[in-house]
Amino acid sequence: MLDIVIRGGWMMIPIVACSVIGVAIAIERLMFFTSIRQSAVAARMLKLIEQGKDVDALALAERHPSPLARVLAAGILHRAEDPQKAMEAKGIEEVSRMKRGLPILDTVITLGPLLGLLGTIIGMIQSFGIMAKSGLGTPHAVTGGVAEALICTAAGIFVAVTNLVPYNYFLSRVEQETARIEQYATQAEVLLANSSPTEDHQ
Repeated sequence: MLDIVIRGGWMMIPIVACSVIGVAIAIERLMFFTSIRQSAVAARMLKLIEQGKDVDALALAERHPSPLARVLAAGILHRAEDPQKAMEAKGIEEVSRMKRGLPILDTVITLGPLLGLLGTIIGMIQSFGIMAKSGLGTPHAVTGGVAEALICTAAGIFVAVTNLVPYNYFLSRVEQETARIEQYATQAEVLLANSSPTEDHQ
C-alpha cells in the first residue's frame, strides 16, 4: 500500500490527508449518533411532564443526555415563560451540533476526485514532456507518468466513495433526529400548557 502511495507522486499527500480527515470525522460522528439512541427517555419525560413532575423529568434528562432530552428540558425550564421558543432555540442548537463535521466530510467527498484529476493531469503532462524530449525510446519513463496519473485518479475516487456512504448515513440520522425533536417538542408544548408543576425546580 505504501509503495502505491509513493508511486502516485506528491499529489497523493493531500489525497491521503483527505482520507484521514474523512475517517476521523466518520468515527467521531458514528460514536456521537450511537450515544444518542435514547428513544424511551423522551416518552418517559413526556409522562413526567404530564404528571407535573418537572424535577424528575429534568433529572432524567441529566442522567440520559441526548439532543431530544435537552430540547424537552429547555421547555420545562421555561415553562412559565415561553417553552415553545425555548425548545425551538435549543432544537436549532442541537441540530447544529448533530451536523458538526458534516460540511468538512462533504468537502472531502468533493475534493478527493478533484485532487485525483489534478494528479492525473500532472502525470500525463510529465509523460508527454518525456516523450517530447526523448521520443518513444524510454517507454518505462513514459508509462511511469501514466501509472502515477492512474493511481491518483483511483485514490481520489476511493476517498470519495468511502466517505459518501457514512456522509449520507449521518445526514439521514440528522433528519430522523430532527423529525423526532419536532414531534416530541410539539407534544411537550401541549402538555406544558395543560399541566402545572407539582414540584419546584431550578
